Amino acid sequence: MARFRIDPAGGLRRCMAVAGLLLLALPAAAQMDSREGIALQNQILQLRQEMEQLRSRGGSLPPPSSSRAPAGGGELVGQLLDRVNVLEEEVRRQRGRVDVLENQNRRLAEDIEKLRGDMEFRLGQGGGGGGSGGAAAAPARPAGPPTTSTGAAAPRTPDRALAEGQAALGRRDYAAAEAAAREALAVRSGAPVVAGQMLLGEALNGKRDFGNAAIAFNEAYTRGRTGPRAPDALIGLATAFQGLGNRREACDTLNDLRSQFPNLSGATAERANAARQRGQCR
Repeated sequence: MARFRIDPAGGLRRCMAVAGLLLLALPAAAQMDSREGIALQNQILQLRQEMEQLRSRGGSLPPPSSSRAPAGGGELVGQLLDRVNVLEEEVRRQRGRVDVLENQNRRLAEDIEKLRGDMEFRLGQGGGGGGSGGAAAAPARPAGPPTTSTGAAAPRTPDRALAEGQAALGRRDYAAAEAAAREALAVRSGAPVVAGQMLLGEALNGKRDFGNAAIAFNEAYTRGRTGPRAPDALIGLATAFQGLGNRREACDTLNDLRSQFPNLSGATAERANAARQRGQCR
């Protein structure tokens, strides 16, 4: 299944698939024009052969596509020359169209290659950035927290980091919430991973970093798809997709939510319904 909620690169693969279809469309059009050009060249060759036959027979060969009475040899040669000129001009036009399509093809291939590199870079950041960012944030927090009245320099436990991160999220201090989430995730000790990824996704959504938020919510769902936070993870993933403008992926995710968790109630059901209304999902 190539859906983003199961594979972090799934949504990106769909983008690449669309771009790939556009890339394939240009060579197909160029190939069609090439076939037309070959057909025209064959017609020109046939006309030239008819002209040679006409000259060798003294102008007695009738035109192949005319039902009129045979004309004189000179007139037939003139008609054939006119047809050759018209066909050669058409061949030149077809070659010009092929050149344009080939240039468009090259430009699109370069754009897709750049897009692929950007996506791989972002996926690399999403996969490895959580650990390294958390490791960098961990020593920075005890350096001088402004809210602690005691002089303790002991690092926060993951649970405490998550609790303070949720408080920061409530204040819309998304940077502090992100730092707390990464600090908790840096411990990499099972239990706080889902909660840490959820907090990270919500903080990144608040910062409008929807791409990395989608990665965080997808990771939360993958790690806890049978747990109590799985519906919230799918709602967060759909919200991130909406922020990216990927309405179809957002609605697909919400449809999966409805099929996997048909008995939602309370605040979770309200959030799911609100997300469906925002995305105009059926």
